[in-house]
Amino acid sequence: MTEPAPDTTVGDTEQTTDEATTALVADAAPPLDPVRLDELEEAMRDVVDPELGINVVDLGLVYGISESDEAVTVDMTLTSAACPLTDVIEDQARGAMVRSGLCNELRINWVWMPPWGPDKITDDGREQLRALGFTV
Repeated sequence: MTEPAPDTTVGDTEQTTDEATTALVADAAPPLDPVRLDELEEAMRDVVDPELGINVVDLGLVYGISESDEAVTVDMTLTSAACPLTDVIEDQARGAMVRSGLCNELRINWVWMPPWGPDKITDDGREQLRALGFTV
């Protein structure tokens, strides 16, 4: 016999875990039009990791891009949580997205799970790293 799902409080109402999950999914931004997603991803290629000199998309640091009425949200990570150049990357991203006119507001959602690893680097990123003398 299975146990009933535990109650989860969401806001001021009691909901079961299944209801809470459904509520979260309903609040998620709708998927981006593929053309718009390509446009935003291409803009993020102008954001270059200051230590490696490779863009954050090809390094595999961008985990996702979504858009709501208010802002574009970029889910991304860093090669290390202790990266001292986070502000530089954030400023470059704002330049690529907001100052270029692609959106009015940019939110960066720093994501640490799953952790970044070399397996996330694109083929283009690997080629660029090899040209710099890295073995990948």
